[in-house]
Amino acid sequence: MHHYFETYGAGEPLILLHGNGEDCTYFKHQIPAFAKYYKVYAIDTRGHGKTPRGDGEFSIRRFAEDLYDFFEWQHIQKAHILGFSDGANIAMYFALAHPERINKLILNGGNIFPTGLKAYFNVPCQVGYRLLKPIPLKNEKVHHFYELLKLMALEPHITPAQLHTITVPTMVLAGSHDIVKFSHSRLMAKSISQCKFKILEGGHMVSSTDPQGYNEAVFRFLKNSSEKY
Repeated sequence: MHHYFETYGAGEPLILLHGNGEDCTYFKHQIPAFAKYYKVYAIDTRGHGKTPRGDGEFSIRRFAEDLYDFFEWQHIQKAHILGFSDGANIAMYFALAHPERINKLILNGGNIFPTGLKAYFNVPCQVGYRLLKPIPLKNEKVHHFYELLKLMALEPHITPAQLHTITVPTMVLAGSHDIVKFSHSRLMAKSISQCKFKILEGGHMVSSTDPQGYNEAVFRFLKNSSEKY
């Protein structure tokens, strides 16, 4: 299966991975800025945007396998990866399986297990998933919504010990009022050996509400990962 993607600019490859229920246009405030310095690949993940769902498993781990196939298809040997929300979760699975394909890794608003999300967001996901699970979902749109809920209710499953094996330079980036618990984002950052921890004023989608601050934080990290935050 081939992903729908858009590419801009020239230079080192920079992969952008959107979150649950979104598509590559999520990064509309980042692409023009990033494309001045990098060859940007904005991808629609499986079952999102213009990329078909295909058959079989619909999971974060499979999306990470898809990303490896995308690297091979586009002959990308190594790239920076910026993942938002479920895109960050995909990036973590990819980093665990294929660290040699990553230059630098930016994890924005990701989580390593479902209870890393704040209760006001996690509980409705859990309830919605359990209400829909026993119902035969013949309507395509309802079934798609169920699968998206399932991703948030049940995934990912990554341990701090697994994160410790990630050795590529990494930044964990979150909003001050993110749906991910601050303690959870900090745990992720502490578990990765070469990791910066950056908090920006805003919510889960701080890339949209503060694009200038967000883009500057990303540029600073990509240009100099040893800089103190």
